[in-house]
Amino acid sequence: MAYNVQSPTQTDTVFRTENLDIYYGDFKAVRDVNIDIQKNQITAFIGPSGCGKSTVLRCFNRLNDLIKSFHINGTIYYHGQDLYAPDIDPVEVRRQIGMVFQQPNPFPKTIYDNVAYGPRLLGFKGDMDELVETSLRKAAIWDDVKDKLKALGTDLSGGQQQRLCIARAIAVKPEVILMDEPCSALDPISTLKIEDLMQELKQDYTIVIVTHNMQQASRASDRTAFFNVETNEKGKRTGYIVEYEPTEVLFQSPREKATQEYVSGRFG
Repeated sequence: MAYNVQSPTQTDTVFRTENLDIYYGDFKAVRDVNIDIQKNQITAFIGPSGCGKSTVLRCFNRLNDLIKSFHINGTIYYHGQDLYAPDIDPVEVRRQIGMVFQQPNPFPKTIYDNVAYGPRLLGFKGDMDELVETSLRKAAIWDDVKDKLKALGTDLSGGQQQRLCIARAIAVKPEVILMDEPCSALDPISTLKIEDLMQELKQDYTIVIVTHNMQQASRASDRTAFFNVETNEKGKRTGYIVEYEPTEVLFQSPREKATQEYVSGRFG
């Protein structure tokens, strides 16, 4: 069964997790995630390596399903519907909830074909030229590539490649864009361009970003979740959310000592 999204006017909460525990086999990788993610906002996940930020992010479009030992306890709701219910089609979920990865990963195809790939796969019947142009414009890269659409996407600079990947995600008309460390491989100028782009995109999309860059989280996001990690007696590390607040509150007046130490650079 395909996933049927409720009308966006029915709720401003896009995702809600309730008592979410994430496992790989018997190992509990993340525990007790209770979080609401709001429509047309940028939500940032920050925290030290191994705290489960990317693991939680990939639950939102069921990419973790591709790992055989993965399973969850608890519930993830998407517009009020259980995202992991038996009748939900993960492929349709991934169409509506797009993903941009840490390393820019354009296909070894032309710029045009990179953007057109997803719509063609889904049987798009409209004006492909218009869709490609609109997607590249929304990703703020049209002016850079409009005269070389037949050039390879892999020939672009790193920042341009990442914007091309964002255009590729936009082309299948998702509602949500997940970004897993999208600027970690980019130079500072390209990073700022991606941050500016996110501010434009949130008018039409809900964005969730994982970042190690606290300055980026403070500049670009509306709400921020700080994750930490605990180690048990067997040396196993489990992530959990310490604090989730409007970004200005979390960075300027955090409630928890661990959050204060992390955002001030004194963590660990």
